[in-house]
Amino acid sequence: RHHEFNKKLDRAVVRPVARTYVAVVPEGMRYNVSSFADFLGTPSSIVNQILQGDLSGAGRNTLRMAVNATVGFGGIADPASELGLTADPSDFGETLYVWGAPEGAYKESLVTGPSTQRDSVGSIVDLFLDPVGYLVPAPQKYYGTAIRLTAKVGDRGQFSDTVDGILYESADSYAQARLMYLQNRRFELGDTAAAAVEEADPFALDTEGF
Repeated sequence: RHHEFNKKLDRAVVRPVARTYVAVVPEGMRYNVSSFADFLGTPSSIVNQILQGDLSGAGRNTLRMAVNATVGFGGIADPASELGLTADPSDFGETLYVWGAPEGAYKESLVTGPSTQRDSVGSIVDLFLDPVGYLVPAPQKYYGTAIRLTAKVGDRGQFSDTVDGILYESADSYAQARLMYLQNRRFELGDTAAAAVEEADPFALDTEGF
């Protein structure tokens, strides 16, 4: 099962690295890493918002990126949020939702973790939609990938107690991870229809990773 593999990977590698990162790296530096990771992801969000017809969101994200690129020293700080231009991330999974694509079955993939069929397709498409991958030459663009991974490690460390509770303290960690992911994702999308199906039959849309 992919879930069991991911738990073993987390226990052996991700969790200890994340805890060490949070313990060793000063909070201010972790903030800069997270801000820059958000900055690097903004162009992809803008593209997806345009595809969704959300021109207002795309405009706000463009303005947010411009503020952080200048006043925020190239994205390592986030003065835009203090001006009311808070982060508004988007992805192709959300674009597919806006276009009417069904959620599909829940799945947990190796390494990348919980997802749905729709979001899995979206993740693949996002790799090709990200303007950073085309505008930034190698090897600089790979530095951006490293920054984003580091930010995710920081998130794992910051929310260590919550993640540990789901993975190692619950009676059924797979069911808990599934529930948390689907609830959070549907809340992000405002997907009340899928939530109603879930309430009627919690495992109506479910399969192990494929």
